[in-house]
Amino acid sequence: MSRQESVLYDAQGPKARRRTLIGTGVAVLVLLGLAYLVVQRLAERDQFSMELWGPLINPGNESFEAVWRLIGEGIRNTLIAAALAMTLSIVLGTVIAVARLSLGRIGRIPLIGFVEVFRGLPVVVLVYFGVRVLDDVGVDLSGLPGGQVLWGLVLGLTAYNMVVFAEIVRAGVASLPKGQREAALATGLTPGQTMRIVLLPQAFRTMLPAIISQLVVVLKDTSLVTFIANYDELLSQGESIRRNLDNPIQTFTVIALLYIAINYALGRLAQYVERRQSRARTTGGEAEAEATDGIEGAPVRTGS
Repeated sequence: MSRQESVLYDAQGPKARRRTLIGTGVAVLVLLGLAYLVVQRLAERDQFSMELWGPLINPGNESFEAVWRLIGEGIRNTLIAAALAMTLSIVLGTVIAVARLSLGRIGRIPLIGFVEVFRGLPVVVLVYFGVRVLDDVGVDLSGLPGGQVLWGLVLGLTAYNMVVFAEIVRAGVASLPKGQREAALATGLTPGQTMRIVLLPQAFRTMLPAIISQLVVVLKDTSLVTFIANYDELLSQGESIRRNLDNPIQTFTVIALLYIAINYALGRLAQYVERRQSRARTTGGEAEAEATDGIEGAPVRTGS
């Protein structure tokens, strides 16, 4: 075992490893037993019959096409709302973070209060305000593409997530060495150029895992509108299918798997972008190093 690992925790002796192995085996057996009981109970209630699963997995079923048309519409509407909320949240969150970092101690106080208020509110409350209250007070968004409910949902999600993204970006910039900013200013860049060209790109790369996690949260939170208004996103479409076919376990199992697949794809896409950026930085650094070596190794011509 390495020295670093021994610092993090005490190495287990033979007896401790044996107890851990026995405990793990018992836990696995208990979980398998519970899974068996659940499967047995579902089988007794005929929950594995094709009458219930057929509309979801059998293309020959008369309801299959209609069911997956509804699911497809739900996925599309979910992705539209999530994409709009993600874009607005990242843009506005970055603006808030930059403003908070650029202003003086007194000037930051209103922004700090703004961030703390919206971060402390449950996201479902903000979605309710966006969908219901804005319409009640006369803010008409029905003329926009997608209608009042879509944009109310987007504004509610944006109000919450933009302050979360603002804190993520601020933490990313604060984690950078102070010499980055000082070196950029020494080259003649203005504070605004330093933030835009030097600090923000590095902060986004540093905080990419946290940004990805929050993007997944935004996508999942689109389902909150199901309990507030009629918007045909994925969970709402699942509820419609359940009401018509009376197969909640089967329908929501498929809906859950679709959410997992979409969020997994989002995470993989972000990892791909991160790898491309890392590869580009590595290639650029190697090219710069080769150019520098070439200059240093070039023969110096002296006068005859």
